[in-house]
This record gives sequence, C-alpha cells and structure tokens, in this order.
Amino acid sequence: MVGMLGGQCQLNFATISTAIPHVRAGKLRALAVTSDKRSVAAPEYPTLAEAGVPGYNHASWIGLFAPAKTPQAVIARLNAEAIKAAHSQEVKTLLIGDGLEATGTTPGEFAAIVSTEIAKWMKVTKAANITAP
Repeated sequence: MVGMLGGQCQLNFATISTAIPHVRAGKLRALAVTSDKRSVAAPEYPTLAEAGVPGYNHASWIGLFAPAKTPQAVIARLNAEAIKAAHSQEVKTLLIGDGLEATGTTPGEFAAIVSTEIAKWMKVTKAANITAP
C-alpha cells in the first residue's frame, strides 16, 4: 500500500479494508474485488470475473479458533455469541464502514472453509515451489 500511494508500483491486491479509505479519498482507483460476489461495502466495484478474469475467487476471512479439546457446550456458546454480535446492527455498520462484512457460520461450516483454504494454498505453494525455511 505504501508503494501504491508513493507511486512505486502500479497494481496492488489489497484487502478492501486497507484500500477503501484511499479509494474514497481519491488517492487510489479500485478496479475490482477478488471475491466471487460484489462487496456489500462497495457494490459499485465489479468482481474480477465480471471484469473479465473468470474463475478467480479470493476473499479474506477472520475466524475464531479454540483449543482442540474445548467442550462442545463452550464452542456452541461462543459460536452463538459471535453470531449474535456479527448480526447486530452496530457491528454490521462498523464493519461495512471499513469495507468488511460479517457473515457468521457454524463451527462445521467454518472448519470446511479452513480445510478448503489449506488445500488451495498448499496447491499454490507446491506449484510455485515455495518451501518453509
């Protein structure tokens, strides 16, 4: 982002929460979002697929994790409270202001998302021959 704002680079794949303040201030121009659907916070920007790059889908996400042996009752309670917070108007308004959107999932749905992401990025790192030091 520093390179973009300083004119040292011409393209950046940034999180919407990082880029949107600079776009709104007129310092950057947004071309598209990388998710498979338009952003609720900035629906005027097309997806990359709509902009002519089909099959591209990457969305940032944040999740809650707990130790593996956490009792199911505790997981259920934490999940219920997190969903309640994510769906509150106060949180939605705060997040959308930063270009983010809270969805909320079940623990099983979130585990599936994490598994899919791990598989996707393992494939990318292997194809690029990226290894840990």
